[in-house]
Amino acid sequence: MRAPSRLPKLRLHAPMPAAARSLSQLCSRRDAFGPGTAGQNASGGFRAPQTHTRQMCHFPQRSSVWPFPKLCSIPWRFYHTSTALMCSCSKTVSDEKYQDPFQLGRKDLKNLYEDIKKELLVSTAELREMCEYYFDGKGKAFRPMIVVLMARACNIHHSNSREVQASQRSVAIIAEMIHTASLVHDDVIDDANSRRGKMTVNQIWGERKAVLAGDFILSAASLALARIGNTTIISVLTQVIEDLVRGEFLQLGSKENENERFAHYLEKTFKKTASLIANSCKAVSILGCPDPKVHEIAYQYGKNVGIAFQLIDDVLDFTSCADHLGKPAAADLKLGLATGPVLFACRQFPEMNAMIMRRFSKPGDVERARKYVLQSDGVQQTTYLAQRYCHEATREISKLRPSPEREALIQLTEMVLMRDK
Repeated sequence: MRAPSRLPKLRLHAPMPAAARSLSQLCSRRDAFGPGTAGQNASGGFRAPQTHTRQMCHFPQRSSVWPFPKLCSIPWRFYHTSTALMCSCSKTVSDEKYQDPFQLGRKDLKNLYEDIKKELLVSTAELREMCEYYFDGKGKAFRPMIVVLMARACNIHHSNSREVQASQRSVAIIAEMIHTASLVHDDVIDDANSRRGKMTVNQIWGERKAVLAGDFILSAASLALARIGNTTIISVLTQVIEDLVRGEFLQLGSKENENERFAHYLEKTFKKTASLIANSCKAVSILGCPDPKVHEIAYQYGKNVGIAFQLIDDVLDFTSCADHLGKPAAADLKLGLATGPVLFACRQFPEMNAMIMRRFSKPGDVERARKYVLQSDGVQQTTYLAQRYCHEATREISKLRPSPEREALIQLTEMVLMRDK
């Protein structure tokens, strides 16, 4: 499939040394950051470029191994520094075409957390406090924002209506509830002590009560899903819950073979992170448009953005400090997890293989592994891979009818690459 004509011409850059490069440099971006402390805005960690310069990866042709999950079959040497090039393209977008996703989604996300709290009404005061703990309005609301923008884009594509249906907004609420329930459970499994810059539920109330709180949020989300009354939507979104559990089990395992290890990592990334975004996008497209092709476009966009989001999250684990992230730095290594930067670094430092297999359990493993990653091009290669996924997301969403919401979803792929927390 040819890239849409709207995308810029190819311009190649050889990879830069990975050490001591900021995330924005690794992405080869030229955007000037908007107002706010350290480039942050009210959305919490996303930066909107003032100059509206679009930077996207662009590739001459689409290979048979693209996109995920077939990407897993690509030989390791494809990613190695000797053959893989960092692709960077630039296209200046006029102020009229630039769309701020947060501004466009503000109307539909208004009172989002208040509406979620209404779903969590329970007579037990302590349980209510635990369930509402993360719904304080200080999160990025990244998933609900994608969902409402996708709903509008699909509605416009089908009927020229920009209004988000009540059932579509319910999907956004359900997606955030499922996501938050998974965070509560993850913190118990990982014995985490901080999340979003504050103590975790399990640290304050204990593991047993935290598990019950996560279960209650999930059950409330299931009831909200049932009230939509559409069996197809119920099937699509319950797949997310299954994927979350399967993804957690995948995270507990490891592979000796390098190619299998990377495929394992990408599959885990899809199930734990991208499935929720992909299936939520698909759900609102089904509610707003009868065309199966549009449903697939929405799903593919959400899948690719979701994987890119997690890849950048794995990069930030090595490039950001704990205070800025709101959680401990190098947390994945301490949990024994080999993420993208580690797997890429392993090609340059084969001695990391033994550490990966023992899940960094020996004294000094975490420190040595982090040092190897920062000395390698692992961070850069992971960022490059995230760029590819964002490029694919842009290719997919560009198939929809032009609209401000479609442009905002394209802009969102840039913000995913530029986020710093």
